[in-house]
Amino acid sequence: MTGGRMTGGRLTGRRRPGQSRKDRHDHPRVAVTPVVLALALCLPVLTACTGSSAGTGGGSNFVSGDGTITLVAPDKRQQPVDLRGTTLEGTPFDLAALRGKVVVLNVWGSWCAPCRKEAPDLQAASVALKTKNVEFVGINTADKDPAQALAFQKTFGVSYPSISDDGGTALLSLRGAVPPNGIPTTLVVDAQGRIAARISSTTTRATLIDLVDDVIAGKAAL
Repeated sequence: MTGGRMTGGRLTGRRRPGQSRKDRHDHPRVAVTPVVLALALCLPVLTACTGSSAGTGGGSNFVSGDGTITLVAPDKRQQPVDLRGTTLEGTPFDLAALRGKVVVLNVWGSWCAPCRKEAPDLQAASVALKTKNVEFVGINTADKDPAQALAFQKTFGVSYPSISDDGGTALLSLRGAVPPNGIPTTLVVDAQGRIAARISSTTTRATLIDLVDDVIAGKAAL
């Protein structure tokens, strides 16, 4: 087997977030056994974006995440996520209303430089995946002033809704899949409402589309 190495029955490797499927022969994505992946989505061990600027909930000191991409086999996924809240525009939101569709959840903050970097790619991916019945929802965290989050959406032309989560309730409902300082993080939720995949740190249009396609296809490993 090329592009990775076998360790105790597990394929290990890594694909950089900016790579698309055609580059996997040089840098394969991380592939781990389903049990290990299920555990990984329960352990808050990764960091991406941190800071403590008063008034915004963030700052300019950022630590890049490791870019790990994980996929949980369908038979190892946990119970459906109970995610509810109110969008930045004031509209009630309930993830259960999107059952039957794959949903991409992106955790972001207007204060987070990596979030600004990936915003155009997320918007582009949301448009490209509309034909596959995929929905995108943002989770805005640690923005004390909603106006800053709304300005972020306008600046980057974000057309999908975001839940306001300044109290952290939405992140708690994600069953530990997003570590406390893991901003940005992108999750892919399957049609049954279960967390199926995670991208730690920034992502790209190509990487995200590849991962969503894997979830739609019901793949058990990357």
